[in-house]
Amino acid sequence: MAGLYIHIPFCGRRCGYCDFYSTTLATAASLSRNEGTLPSQGEEFLRVVKREMTARRDLFVRSQLFTVYIGGGTPSLLAPGDLQSLLDHAATLWDCTALREVSLEANPEDLTDDYIARLTGTGFGRLSIGVQSFDDGLLRLMNRRHDAARAKSAVRAAQRAGFDNISIDLIYGIPGMTDAQWEHSLDEAVALGVQHISAYHLTIEPGTPFGRKGLEEIPEEVSERQFATLRHRLGEAGFEHYEISNFALPGLRAVHNGAYWSGEPYLGVGPSAHSFDGERRREWVVADLGKYTSGPIYEGETLTDRELANERIMTGLRTAEGVAAAVLTGAEKTVERFLSEGLLVRKNGHIAIPPERWLLSDHIIGALFEAD
Repeated sequence: MAGLYIHIPFCGRRCGYCDFYSTTLATAASLSRNEGTLPSQGEEFLRVVKREMTARRDLFVRSQLFTVYIGGGTPSLLAPGDLQSLLDHAATLWDCTALREVSLEANPEDLTDDYIARLTGTGFGRLSIGVQSFDDGLLRLMNRRHDAARAKSAVRAAQRAGFDNISIDLIYGIPGMTDAQWEHSLDEAVALGVQHISAYHLTIEPGTPFGRKGLEEIPEEVSERQFATLRHRLGEAGFEHYEISNFALPGLRAVHNGAYWSGEPYLGVGPSAHSFDGERRREWVVADLGKYTSGPIYEGETLTDRELANERIMTGLRTAEGVAAAVLTGAEKTVERFLSEGLLVRKNGHIAIPPERWLLSDHIIGALFEAD
């Protein structure tokens, strides 16, 4: 199975926590789907993306695509017709007749009734909406452009239009967030009736606005309590906790992201996007919009046997299925110790981290890595 990821680097403003590559544009509003036209910078970007797709069509995706994911940044700053043009171009390069999932990241403030109406005429069947919180004070702290009411109305508008595969993002571990605020966000998410929830623990990176302000991450015991609340509330609502940060109703896991965790090939297009050939070769585009539009620059690496094994351990142990026991050959003593301590479990010939212990995954995975 092969996937295509397209990175749209434009944002209206910089969120306090964001460590992804993006560029904030004073003219971001002019990328509006309501106007239906792109400024020259956006038009040139789309031309380069299509050119890059054509140039790299045979490197990581041999013939057939099964998933497409357009992320960012804020892809919903682009008009639905411009986003559809990317799907149309992909269909000229690869066989897209067996697509299992076509996803679009969107921000609530962009999902107006008009925008959604035009989106229903495109090939996107799954929406990933960046809600982050249903508390207005926390949204302001994170420098989001929407409030809780706008988030709820965006989801409901998408549902009315017929979208029945909707994921929303939530963030916990926010400095100053109370247990009551976190419970409220979870309750609101469940009440909306979405099919998928991605819940990320906030990490404060040095180069982000939060990092520059000197905000500190919350105490470990608070993280554990909020994580336990997350698992309990979504479990009660019928969600399956299938990956550290991801919960889905039965049969509605994120197909595209699953390819990252299982080592399937994928092509990444756009500044900062990564690609993997499914075997050993990994490449990425230099994270610089100016350099990208003047001609993408690539960096890459070919994984050694040890690096490949460690990557399988790292990605596989993020999931409920875990990794095949054979992948951990050479770490048997550590595996047995962790099994006895309840940090690992055996299941169907695999070794996995129990989901309730996933907050300790970095420690567990690091101890199982093959040493140099």
